[in-house]
Amino acid sequence: MQASTRAIVLSKIKYRDSDLIVKCYTETFGTVNYIIRGVFKSRKGHQKAAYFQLLSQLNLEVVHKNTSSLQSVKDMKVDHVYSSIHTNVLKSSIVMFLSEILSQVLKEEEKNATLYSFIEHAMLWLDTEHKFSNFHLFFLLKLTKHLGFYPDTSNLSANYFNLVEGEFQNNPNKFAVSGNNLMILKSMLGIGFEGLNNIKMDALQRQNFLNVLLMYYELHIEGFKKPKSLSVLHQVFN
Repeated sequence: MQASTRAIVLSKIKYRDSDLIVKCYTETFGTVNYIIRGVFKSRKGHQKAAYFQLLSQLNLEVVHKNTSSLQSVKDMKVDHVYSSIHTNVLKSSIVMFLSEILSQVLKEEEKNATLYSFIEHAMLWLDTEHKFSNFHLFFLLKLTKHLGFYPDTSNLSANYFNLVEGEFQNNPNKFAVSGNNLMILKSMLGIGFEGLNNIKMDALQRQNFLNVLLMYYELHIEGFKKPKSLSVLHQVFN
């Protein structure tokens, strides 16, 4: 069937000599792989290929077949024109990192309008914000709400956070978060993007807390691996 959907680009690879395979998170169908034919054959095709930068937001006219693992695109246009995400080296490194994580964790081929809206608005916030060094940390934490393992805040005053159980406890264990990482975690719970810049961290604290979040993902998502772009992110922010 023919359909229209908004889509966020998660990854892309060149296929054969002139085609492109693009993995998107769509508003209508969930995660979908699209083949864009002939984009490297002409100048006009190269312009189309430029639409598919990581985490770009598009409007697609597609031919969707439930029996096919690779769908086709009839037409496309940009849904939101970013002003800085792909030109600011710090933001582009964040986008590379987050798109790699999203490609791993977004596997459902079904509609989830709430999750789509979260990613959409998060990217728009990043695009216009000048202070964003904590953005990727906050994004990963908030994403767990949509993935099913957001921290249980019913015992927020406890001295530890159990990464395995996803809850605050008073008894330490192998996977217990404490000290400065615990303070950062608690400060990020219950706020929105507008409160993010009130949380102060230096580069080392940011790196340590990111490692905590990645361990949390590893413990709750089968087969999850640390992104290859993690080293690039550390280099840029240090």
